[in-house]
Amino acid sequence: MQPIRELSQGIVQLLSYLGFSTESGSAHYLSAAVICLLVIAWLGFYLTSFFLRHVISHWVLRTRNHWDDELHKHGFFRRFSHIIPAIIVYLCAPLVIAEKHVLLGVLSKVSLIYFLLAVILAVNAVLDTISDVYNASYLARKAPITGFIQVVKLLLAIIALVLIIANVLDKSPIILLSGLGAVTAVLLLVFRDAILGFVAGIQIAANRMVTNGDWIEMSKYGADGNVLEVGLTTVKVQNWDNTITTIPTYALISESFRNWRGMQESPGRRIKRSIYIDIHSIRFCDAKSLERFKQVRYIRQYIQDKLEQVSSYNKDNDITEEDLLNSRRLTNIGTFRAYMVHYLKQHPEINQNMTLMVRQLAPTELGVPLEIYCFSANKNWVEYEGIQSDLFDHFLAILPIFELRAYQRVGDYRPPVLSSEKPKDDE
Repeated sequence: MQPIRELSQGIVQLLSYLGFSTESGSAHYLSAAVICLLVIAWLGFYLTSFFLRHVISHWVLRTRNHWDDELHKHGFFRRFSHIIPAIIVYLCAPLVIAEKHVLLGVLSKVSLIYFLLAVILAVNAVLDTISDVYNASYLARKAPITGFIQVVKLLLAIIALVLIIANVLDKSPIILLSGLGAVTAVLLLVFRDAILGFVAGIQIAANRMVTNGDWIEMSKYGADGNVLEVGLTTVKVQNWDNTITTIPTYALISESFRNWRGMQESPGRRIKRSIYIDIHSIRFCDAKSLERFKQVRYIRQYIQDKLEQVSSYNKDNDITEEDLLNSRRLTNIGTFRAYMVHYLKQHPEINQNMTLMVRQLAPTELGVPLEIYCFSANKNWVEYEGIQSDLFDHFLAILPIFELRAYQRVGDYRPPVLSSEKPKDDE
């Protein structure tokens, strides 16, 4: 307080030296005193701002710490500079102007309001810094705090508003707060979304339902993309077409949505797609077909093992090869399914430590589905789609080798001529 007292005395002496009467009721003196206070307050702001923006900021940008860069980015030093002139005016005014003069009350109220606003802005800059630093860390993927930061900002704004009203009305803040009970219903209506969002934010954080960076789908709101921010009242989702969809935070706990985080954290991304085989192309394998299949590297050993099993079964049950009704025989669709399994097991882009199978589903009006169920080791969307497309390109192209064809609704189909068959001359 001693520097403030000396500064106030210096103002009074300066005004006396300039010829202004120091009587508290003199209009000339009051005008000159106010001008001196404002000039000194401006000088305090300028010097503080210059020091913080040109000395502290320069030092901050040269350090290796990231958090102080964020403070500078969000304007903390610039906002903090506004606190100094408010303090100067608030503390010096009572020492320069008479205690009971109305002008003193005006200056005190205005400087206090200015001080509260500057403090709120500076604290908001600190909160924004905490939010950005936290969101850049790995912990943000476990528990986002954006909603909680917004709640703190809202509470600080309410407290500042109450203090400003109490200052203007010369009432105790406790009296104003006690009167809020009469308008509770109105406040609940006004802040309904904020209250629901706050409750939802607690549940979302506690249950790790959604975090920044998660891929979610919520068809009701047209959301399909990455979560940018889990806020107090809204969740921002950047869709794959780069549009932004906002979802009410409360909707994430009151409605269903799909979160792809489990896939992103797993060692593979699922491939689950079927090839529909035309039932009319399914048949038993003859000796000629089996010889051709033996030339396929992936199923060479499979064919030999199956032929030994079939021969052993027929021999044990005294069944001859001519007994087509009772003998066991290989089919082209079963052999193709075995080829698909062995091909997938040799594929470098398929995760061999996760479920891998090719299963035959119930026949439909579209044919017999052969469903591939496996996991791509590469989870990136572009590479994943390329791997999946390459697999089915290969399987569809190799169908004629197994004398199979995929079903599609066309009426002018003409089966291809296999390389081992000689085309018939047109008559």
